[in-house]
Amino acid sequence: MQSYPDAFKDFHAAIVNCLQLPYGEQAEDLASMVVRRVEHFLYQHKTTEQYDWSEQDIFLISYGNSLIDRQRTPPLQLLKQFLQDHTEGVFNTLHILPYFPFSSDDGFSVIDFMEVNPELGTWEDIQSLSNDFRLMTDLVINHVSRESLWFADYLSGIQPGRDYFIEVDPTTDLSDVTRPRNSPLLVSVTTRRGIRHIWGTFSEDQLDLNFRNPEVLIKMVDIFLFYLSKGTSVIRLDAIAYLWKTIGTSCIHRPETHAIVKLLRLIMNKVRPGGLLLTETNVPNEENLSYFGTGDEAHIVYQFALPPLLLHALNRGTEKYLVHWAKSLPDYKAGCTVLNFTASHDGIGLRALEGIVPDNETQELVDSMHRFGGFISVRTLDDQTEKPYEINISLFDALKGTRRGEDQWQIQRFLCSQIIMLGMRGIPAVYIHSLLATPNDLAGVERTGRTRSINRRKWFIEELLPELDHDPMSVQSNVFHALIGILNRRKQEPCFHPDNTQTVVEMGTGLFAFRRTDQHSFRSVLAIHNLTAVFQKIELPAEDQKSVDLLTGSTFEDLTLKPYQCVWLVNASSY
Repeated sequence: MQSYPDAFKDFHAAIVNCLQLPYGEQAEDLASMVVRRVEHFLYQHKTTEQYDWSEQDIFLISYGNSLIDRQRTPPLQLLKQFLQDHTEGVFNTLHILPYFPFSSDDGFSVIDFMEVNPELGTWEDIQSLSNDFRLMTDLVINHVSRESLWFADYLSGIQPGRDYFIEVDPTTDLSDVTRPRNSPLLVSVTTRRGIRHIWGTFSEDQLDLNFRNPEVLIKMVDIFLFYLSKGTSVIRLDAIAYLWKTIGTSCIHRPETHAIVKLLRLIMNKVRPGGLLLTETNVPNEENLSYFGTGDEAHIVYQFALPPLLLHALNRGTEKYLVHWAKSLPDYKAGCTVLNFTASHDGIGLRALEGIVPDNETQELVDSMHRFGGFISVRTLDDQTEKPYEINISLFDALKGTRRGEDQWQIQRFLCSQIIMLGMRGIPAVYIHSLLATPNDLAGVERTGRTRSINRRKWFIEELLPELDHDPMSVQSNVFHALIGILNRRKQEPCFHPDNTQTVVEMGTGLFAFRRTDQHSFRSVLAIHNLTAVFQKIELPAEDQKSVDLLTGSTFEDLTLKPYQCVWLVNASSY
């Protein structure tokens, strides 16, 4: 056993313990390789960063080229300039979706993990953004593009890529494998050794990496550390649930996968004590929360149930399932929280509704989204039948009406969805196309042939800025300025600290309400949201009858909420 300074002895032992399950007798040697890399990183990159999340935390999600101009300014520079000019001080964390050279899936089929896509900018642009924001970077850990050098090595039968992929005999029974797609699981490729069939969970262009090969693990550790060296503070583990394959099982949430998440958490804690690890697992709630481990895996998991439950509630004007779900949420482990969001670069996942919303109501929601211009992605079940997996639609257009059809309440209904998300326990994340009230990009779908493009528009800045700055009546101006005001008010309220308690308050049909209470001062905010297109008279609890609304500054005696109106009530004496 290699000898280490005292500062690394426990670290080495913890890594060995992590790696014993997936790698057995190789764990000791692998741990030594990891420790050497960490020692080298710390020698080159001293860090004193410490971080405690607070009500000041608001994430912004954006592609590197969500904003472009006709002068061909590097989009990463353009994004920085826009955020400085229009959102200064609002967002403290910026998630730039994969900014590497890619071959498909708008960045999630990575060709080279160590380079910035030159169409977006350079590493200098990334580091410049990291000076203004805590930067979140995707570690697309499960798969790689078939245009990568690793796959070229595989085809040629040379190292290192020769053993980086998972070959499977096509006669193997893989019916137990859980799939997020309905494409074939095995991809047929022609190599110098003849035709081979390799694992492709997501597409024929996204080929899964073989983590049974310890060289793949070490390569990903190197990439993980490289991102941290370039200014990243938050790493998102993309599609992590599918990492480890054991034929004869579902190949999702394997114990070996959790062991590798624990390893990355140990490394993060050692080299970047203020860094955060976020797992992306679009699965039912209990499975999703399992990535907290015992407080030793992810710091943050996505609140995947929130987007479809909110959409369902506002589409039907009912609080029933949203209340039931919110009341069931557990207390999160110390040092763990959720990332609340309503929209992202992906569609609105439906798996989180399983066991909460009846299938017939989920289907009615899907039918509504079809009428509002959306598309539906499906997944293949064990019995080879297909089931709706994801709604592909702009959230703004998803809320243009209810199951009864379109109406005049689109902006109010949309803002209601954002206010609910912003008030809930956890850290909020806003997608740039929610901030900009971007409608369905049907031209983008037609251009790319991919339904997810509907929610991935590239705004020309020359078209966007007149809408925001010079036309106060435009939809974009109305939504953008309303949201910026709400976000700034939220940042000033200590009750919205991610760790503060949340208690659901049942107030009647069509109303969703909860109380956030500051654990130090016992100050509380009562958040009430009208999910319907009708006026609602509110019977306030006695303790809230002399309250001020943080959103408007209004004081209420008799409270009647307009359609989709929301209030954040605090006691008038503490306003």
